[in-house]
Amino acid sequence: MLILVTGGSCSGKSGFAEKLLAETGADTKKYYIATMDAADAESRARVQRHRAQRAGKGFATIEQARNVHLAAEEIQAESKISERTAALLECMSNLTANEMFGVDKVQPEQVVIEKVCRDIAQLEKTLDLLIIVTNNVFEDGVQYDESTESYLRALGRMNARLAERAEQVYEVVVGVPVLWKNGK
Repeated sequence: MLILVTGGSCSGKSGFAEKLLAETGADTKKYYIATMDAADAESRARVQRHRAQRAGKGFATIEQARNVHLAAEEIQAESKISERTAALLECMSNLTANEMFGVDKVQPEQVVIEKVCRDIAQLEKTLDLLIIVTNNVFEDGVQYDESTESYLRALGRMNARLAERAEQVYEVVVGVPVLWKNGK
């Protein structure tokens, strides 16, 4: 099962997604796939805040800034055959940026879309439940440089694909989750 959780910056979407994951059955091994590449003091502080937020919730954390198919392989290797598994991928906007800008050159948006979607599909096959957090970054009305516009288009197209495949889609608005889709 795939659940997509979207919302604006600091809307409460991460806390809501963590709550959804925490509410899965006691017999479920729970993973938190963290995608932030902590390159500066602000991002390191954010990582620390998120670690503190999820402390004591029983999540096994996998730090995977790019190539999330490797997280799927790690989960598969650790899991017992009869064990149910669930994961929260936090978040698509970081993952997309890391895949697009994290190498020697900027990757074309279509290459990033196809790679990330393949990686997500591998995660979906590995898990009983996958919750993905993504950002709604399309409402500010600001005109950006071409590489940023390419990133926004890639994220938007991936969000649309994920929403289409997801069984549930939530938007968190000022801390209130709104269910937009329930069932395929």
